[in-house]
Amino acid sequence: MRKILHADCDCFYAAVEMRDDPRLRDIPLAIGGSAEHRGVIATCNYPARAYGVHSAMPTAHALRLCPELTLLPADFARYRAVSERIQAIFHELTPLVEPLSLDEAFLDVSAVTRFKGSATWMASWLKEEAHKRTGITISVGAAPSKFLAKIASDWDKPDGLQVITPDNVDAFILALPVTKLHGVGPATATKLAAMGIVSCAHLRQWPMKALLERFGKFGQRLYELARGIDERPVRVERERKSVSAENTFHRDLPGLAACHAELPTLIERLSQRLERHGNPPIKGVFVKVRFNDFTLTTLEGPGHQAEPNRFHTLLDEAWARGSRPVRLLGVGVRLVSVDASQQLTLFDDAT
Repeated sequence: MRKILHADCDCFYAAVEMRDDPRLRDIPLAIGGSAEHRGVIATCNYPARAYGVHSAMPTAHALRLCPELTLLPADFARYRAVSERIQAIFHELTPLVEPLSLDEAFLDVSAVTRFKGSATWMASWLKEEAHKRTGITISVGAAPSKFLAKIASDWDKPDGLQVITPDNVDAFILALPVTKLHGVGPATATKLAAMGIVSCAHLRQWPMKALLERFGKFGQRLYELARGIDERPVRVERERKSVSAENTFHRDLPGLAACHAELPTLIERLSQRLERHGNPPIKGVFVKVRFNDFTLTTLEGPGHQAEPNRFHTLLDEAWARGSRPVRLLGVGVRLVSVDASQQLTLFDDAT
């Protein structure tokens, strides 16, 4: 049985700011872009959350909810330095660390013999050491799988420690709302609710065939998660699946012609990023459009190169879905997986 930890820093960017300036601790604080530049909230502290402010919210809306909100720009160099110190603590416990972002990571501690092999004690040690060495509070979840460990870390935030033992997995999952499952967003949750599925206990009553018919490939994932099946290993090296470039405009682009005019700059930025990543093999391209009513559409198509004409064609179709002013425009590519790339290389060599 595996032992997986998921460690997540509590409101990380805001936590660093509050640590360095104690005057910020008890007032509503958010990190993000300015309302004048149509920025969004990256994170906020718990006093701000009491007003309904949350990450990914437009800053202008956050300020309407909480007029006394203190807004600071992000200082990623400082956050990255703190993150590296916390990640170093993770590596003291196990080499099997999968960083997900600056503020969270999975750890596989199945083979760790320290602390008598107790994942609970390991989680407590991580929390104590992170706070002692960096002043940052982390929440940790321990479970036999990645998806349960991530749910556990969020169970009792902030400063939480939740352990799901192998004996308790089944009871925990049966009572779990389906909205807690990875990949179940508002649209899927609404569809599930219409089927009478609110908890994983309800979900278990549906055979895989029926779920596949209604949700496609994701139906199999729903079937598995409702039974606690998640065999994903902790990956020390994360594989990049896509590269993209996007821009949120200070003023809405009024129509399709204005969008096409902005596309060359985005394609150039994308090409530069691909070059920095060694021009990896591409299996598809996409365009992303967020309209002024905040609806988002992404249109994908096949392609092995970041060809401008391909993006312009996709933009025509994507913009037609909303046919209204645009606040965000993006272009990107999907990358060939490492395994597939190696197989292609071997095949070419053989021929």
